[in-house]
Amino acid sequence: MPFPEIRPRRLRRTETIRRMVRETRLSVDNLCYPMFIVPGQAVDKPITSMPGQSNVSVDKAVEMCRKAWDLGVPSVILFGIPERKDALGSGAADMKGPVPKAISAIKKALPELCVVADVCLCEYTDHAHCGVIDKGEVQNDATLDILAEASLAYARAGADVVAPSDMMDGRIGVIREALDEKGYDQTIIMAYSAKYASGYYGPFREAADNTPTFGDRRAYQMDPPNGREALREILLDIEEGADIVMVKPALAYLDVLAAMRDSVDLPCAAYNVSGEYAMIEAAAANGWIDHDRVMMETLTSIRRAGADIILTYHALQAAEVLWRRR
Repeated sequence: MPFPEIRPRRLRRTETIRRMVRETRLSVDNLCYPMFIVPGQAVDKPITSMPGQSNVSVDKAVEMCRKAWDLGVPSVILFGIPERKDALGSGAADMKGPVPKAISAIKKALPELCVVADVCLCEYTDHAHCGVIDKGEVQNDATLDILAEASLAYARAGADVVAPSDMMDGRIGVIREALDEKGYDQTIIMAYSAKYASGYYGPFREAADNTPTFGDRRAYQMDPPNGREALREILLDIEEGADIVMVKPALAYLDVLAAMRDSVDLPCAAYNVSGEYAMIEAAAANGWIDHDRVMMETLTSIRRAGADIILTYHALQAAEVLWRRR
């Protein structure tokens, strides 16, 4: 048809019409709120590089979870910072550690809230790598049993989901077998299947106190230029028993997220990481962008690329915006 007959702008003319034909819808149901749990009582220590976020003790975590639940956010993911660290990261499996204690307290207060426990050793090792070190290298197979023990500790505490983020080969299968053998066959595994060695994690290092004391994580996290390799990792995790698969970070890897969504029929997650959060907060603080508009545009882009679950530090703020728009 000639130009005058085709006018796509007709469907953009009013907000009501735009709502009617909108292709992608972001909901509070898509949001998962990350939290950093520390020992102590009444602790609410702001994270300088992540304005608005804090390291919190268990009692404060329960308060934050109640706020999240009241806003309609269905899930939280917990990271722990222990009092003491060692070479093996043994504190990750300590039932008296911050994460198991937080899981138990949160599930007691809010039994319907979905509690996810991140499974990794980097917050618990004195060298801050994600596995056991021998001769200066992370040992894949020697790390697997520790990850399984940590997963069991979180399942015993009441976690609905365990989320291995270490990128060790074979860990999903080992964790699934361990959970099933101990009767936790209903515990969900959300695998960080394509976790890249990214520069966007910087603020997280402050929050979790897990900057490596030597080297970096490039030998086990994925090389940023690789996309096809991500699909291989994702399919391997599914074969080993993952229930949900994830891409991390989100924004620089939306193409990987979209490829994952097109390739698998499992729920897909994406982690809108600390650096992505911090950039929006910093730019908004300087008056360079409209905070809420850019935040919602960013989260919608992740949803549009295929994420069913978005792990984001903006979860509570986004939920408030979504409530206002109702």
